[in-house]
Amino acid sequence: MTVTEPAASADPAASRAAEILSRPVTINGLTVPNRIVMAPMTRRFSPGGVPGEDVRSYYARRAAAGVGLIVTEGTYVGHESAGQSDDIPRFHGEDQLAGWARVAADVHAAGGTIVPQLWHIGMARKQGDPPFADAPAVGPSGIRLDGTEGTGRAMTRTDLDAVIGAFAEAATAAERIGFDGVELHGAHGYLLDQFLWAGTNRRTDAYGGAPVARTKFVAELVAAVREAVSPGFPVIFRYSQWKLENYDVRLAETPQELEAILAPLAEAGVDAFHASTRRYWVPEFDGSDLNLAGWTRKLTGRPAITVGSVGLDGDFVRAFVGEGAPVQGIDDLLDRLERDEFDLVAVGRALLQDPQWAAKVLSGRFTDLRPYDAAATRTLS
Repeated sequence: MTVTEPAASADPAASRAAEILSRPVTINGLTVPNRIVMAPMTRRFSPGGVPGEDVRSYYARRAAAGVGLIVTEGTYVGHESAGQSDDIPRFHGEDQLAGWARVAADVHAAGGTIVPQLWHIGMARKQGDPPFADAPAVGPSGIRLDGTEGTGRAMTRTDLDAVIGAFAEAATAAERIGFDGVELHGAHGYLLDQFLWAGTNRRTDAYGGAPVARTKFVAELVAAVREAVSPGFPVIFRYSQWKLENYDVRLAETPQELEAILAPLAEAGVDAFHASTRRYWVPEFDGSDLNLAGWTRKLTGRPAITVGSVGLDGDFVRAFVGEGAPVQGIDDLLDRLERDEFDLVAVGRALLQDPQWAAKVLSGRFTDLRPYDAAATRTLS
């Protein structure tokens, strides 16, 4: 990848955007060349869990166009109950890891950095689904997101140890095959989030109860991952307040409650947090304009990645070229970066639509941005 210099432009807003977003940032031992992150997005284009040449090209195109850090789609760790599709990639197995090694090599050849998102879906799994049809759904209390028990079961000590081992082994593999770090998927109501959220964690042992107790399993898992990799190898943790099909629930109602959840994870070895929201410009708590990533950085002192509808709508594009200034416009985003509310900006569906999105933004070509079309989710363009 040829590093894209901020373009000379008659539009001061375009020049400012290019200059600020082009600044490098460091996460532990990794220097990300700019502030643009590709958000993880499930794609289902890996038959047998093996990422092929089309997946390699998909990620490499975006690295070549200037995305600073790529977070891959969620990849199942090596636990039989981790997933529910044979077309979603796995991060275990000889063929699967060989495929991922080629993905990482291609992204590096294009000048980018890349981390896999390591994933266990927990009670979101339906028994009978591939890749391991006989595996049960497991979770902290055997309770699904809607409050029902379903066909799953509560995790035993043996289960806890097995899942911790699977994440640690995946992280070790990621470093061995050339990735730049790992992201642990602790958001959206999947397994790690099921432990953090009182709605699905009703355990009465040391892993349930108060917010700090609900972090115990996840903190142990983070510590095991931290121990399994080199000290300078970044460990990123993605979390959210909202859950699948339930956007109103919350892990924390106050900054103090949020700190009680995040502090043990930071202490266990999280180097950066990826705070998943649906709209990055929405304040997280009353009395402050800080969004979830902003509060995360303030409370933990760790670098934070913000995400949520960046670049999706026409208003955002018009804000780039000075035809309006909605709350979610580029000036607001840049102001937040300038005052260190957060450190990086993750872009999702806009990058599905336009592999050149980062190159256009970093060179000030905002009028060339293509509006999002949901059809982009059905291809690996």
